[in-house]
Amino acid sequence: MNDLLNRIAESFRRFPGIGPRQAKRFVFYLLHQGAGEIDGLIKSLETLKRSVARCSDCQRYFPLNGDREVSLCRLCVDTTNNEGTLLVVEKDVDLENVERSGTYQGRYFILGGLVPILEKSPLEKLNWRELVTLATRLQKVSKLKEIIIALTASVEGDHTAEYLETELHKLANFKDLKISVLGRGLSTGTELEYSDSSTLKNALANRRAL
Repeated sequence: MNDLLNRIAESFRRFPGIGPRQAKRFVFYLLHQGAGEIDGLIKSLETLKRSVARCSDCQRYFPLNGDREVSLCRLCVDTTNNEGTLLVVEKDVDLENVERSGTYQGRYFILGGLVPILEKSPLEKLNWRELVTLATRLQKVSKLKEIIIALTASVEGDHTAEYLETELHKLANFKDLKISVLGRGLSTGTELEYSDSSTLKNALANRRAL
């Protein structure tokens, strides 16, 4: 029994921001629930992958609404969005927070993580190929002018931004492309997903070139 509880708790520990004590609490919470609630949770998890897809352009997850042939999310389909700028964020919740704030009307891309300073193969940890593919296409069809790197204001976030700028400028297509980062409307250590609309607006307005 203890082995089973520990295995389930270890699964919860893989969730962002969840420590061993919280993981154990989740397990015991489930044990106190009725069979109906647990069965409902299991069914929801089983249908999650069938109901959600990853956008082939921006890499965000979006609801399929029954149409499995759709490959682009509503933001990438929307032709009113300014395709002259591409905002690169770390994860889905960052994109959702920026979109909800109404401070940005361009295209988005989800990088999929940050690069630790001593990482030996940084690009393998990120959606690098997808970023280059999207930026290349936007540059050809809509004159992409700027890539805005909008990552967490931390040592790893700054390192990742600088690394991306270096790698992008190595590519012939992007040597003259403007690459910028958010201004310090964001306090050091602040995660993008927790920033309010006013902070995001100031950070975008005061962005600086790398």
